[in-house]
Amino acid sequence: MRVLTTPQEAFERVTGFDYQPYYAEVPDQDGGTLRMSYVDEGPRQGPVVLLLHGEPSWSFLYRKVVPVLTGAGIRAVAPDLVGFGRSDKPADPADHSYARHVEWVRSLAFDVLDLRGVTLVGQDWGGLIGLRLLAEHPERFAGAVAANTGMPTGDRDMPEVWWRFRRTVEKAENLDVGRLVEGGCARPVAEEVRAAYDAPFPDESHKVGPRVMPTLVPTSPDDPATEANRTAWRALAASRIPLLTAFGDSDPITGAMGPVLRGKVPGAEGQNHTTLENAGHFLQEDVGAELGEVVAEFVRRIHG
Repeated sequence: MRVLTTPQEAFERVTGFDYQPYYAEVPDQDGGTLRMSYVDEGPRQGPVVLLLHGEPSWSFLYRKVVPVLTGAGIRAVAPDLVGFGRSDKPADPADHSYARHVEWVRSLAFDVLDLRGVTLVGQDWGGLIGLRLLAEHPERFAGAVAANTGMPTGDRDMPEVWWRFRRTVEKAENLDVGRLVEGGCARPVAEEVRAAYDAPFPDESHKVGPRVMPTLVPTSPDDPATEANRTAWRALAASRIPLLTAFGDSDPITGAMGPVLRGKVPGAEGQNHTTLENAGHFLQEDVGAELGEVVAEFVRRIHG
């Protein structure tokens, strides 16, 4: 597997995200290893929240959430998915698959960090991956927050706005990652913030992850990931693990998934639903501190 690594100097101008990056090696599923980066802040003895970002962002997305959690005595672990942030970037699209991304995060969170009693926070692909982990390893979790995400099986068509996004990502000669994030926000994004989202991708060769991820979303019933996702839905439907849906009110891409999750997962019954106002697909960017408060209160409830 040919792997690219973003030079550290690419991150020197990133502001507002001064947390120390940690690194760990995980099996690459091809006989070698990949280096994954993660932020790990807050008390080690406190309840732990696993913050999983999506496409095309990185752990920088959670910079407004982390201090709220740590201030509440919660440990915040925010990995960079393989292909994103400071993590290694497989250069061949064929090296990426839904199953591999699930396994890479599982290996980091459970084999390397041995996280237990986890509260998941998953946005976009962070939810596609995290909900699979929740369904397949429920003994590791205390609860989950689904934040503008879902777990498609390909049995229903994706909205047209998502197809337009996929076509843009696939066909753009020069993929403007910062502009894509800005387009998914309901509030203005500062120039230095757009630059921070661009930082992991110094040239087009580093952007295989952002380009390939939309193609891995199941869009037909015979997709390679469909059966695993159907199995995960059945496990979640039989689970009583508390699940909170915290969705922005201005997300045309995943907004419809909130009611689906609440209708299918018993642990999402009752008051486990929050709509965050004036927040788009990247609600951590729009209302990160508010989301942090929602997550902190949810963690307090499930841990008594």
